[in-house]
Amino acid sequence: MVAASSITGVTVEHVEFPAVLTSPATAKTYFLGGAGVRGLYIDGEFVKFTTIGVYLEEEAVASLIPKWKGKTPDELFESLDFYRDIIKGSFEKLIRSIKLRTLSGPKYVSKVSENCIAHIKSDGLYGKKEEKAIQELKEAFKDQNFPPGTAAFYRQSPNGTLALSFSKNETIPEHEHTIIHNKPVSEAVLESMIGEIPVSPTLKESLATRLYEFMKNDKFKIGN
Repeated sequence: MVAASSITGVTVEHVEFPAVLTSPATAKTYFLGGAGVRGLYIDGEFVKFTTIGVYLEEEAVASLIPKWKGKTPDELFESLDFYRDIIKGSFEKLIRSIKLRTLSGPKYVSKVSENCIAHIKSDGLYGKKEEKAIQELKEAFKDQNFPPGTAAFYRQSPNGTLALSFSKNETIPEHEHTIIHNKPVSEAVLESMIGEIPVSPTLKESLATRLYEFMKNDKFKIGN
């Protein structure tokens, strides 16, 4: 499949996010919804740790058009409902996280887990199944190490599964490492990135700007 001319890639901190990705693990093709950087303020300085790209299945645009076409990028950016419709939408999302600094798997996943638990608890959905799923998430990262340029991939399915895979470079592995069957945890991973308290506001802005442009085209396609 060849990317439509309206779909472009994005470069974030020298990391290239192609316009379109095909996963060898699923044989599915996804387009780049948006990309941004994740960091923290440490002693008054913004330290960048990872870049994040959110890829979506083609039908995401048709799914969003009825409610969101005609809204400005600023209106989309300011609407939590817009991002929730992406997070909970009936289409797959493939999240590609490339590391800018060396991070150990346990250290990285501890913050991801903390953010996920906080969101799930705020929705009143955290129970024994979610606790077990969080433990599975931590277990998947236990023996991982992420030097700069390495990647973690999260495939979020509308059926509630979260598939994890890891790469020593920026390519998608042929086989997924771990599959977690828990919808609240699956959705919380993306919620922590683009929800009410996002770890990457630049990713949110990129999604709003790019999806605004894509929704202008009622016949949006990512291939022939």
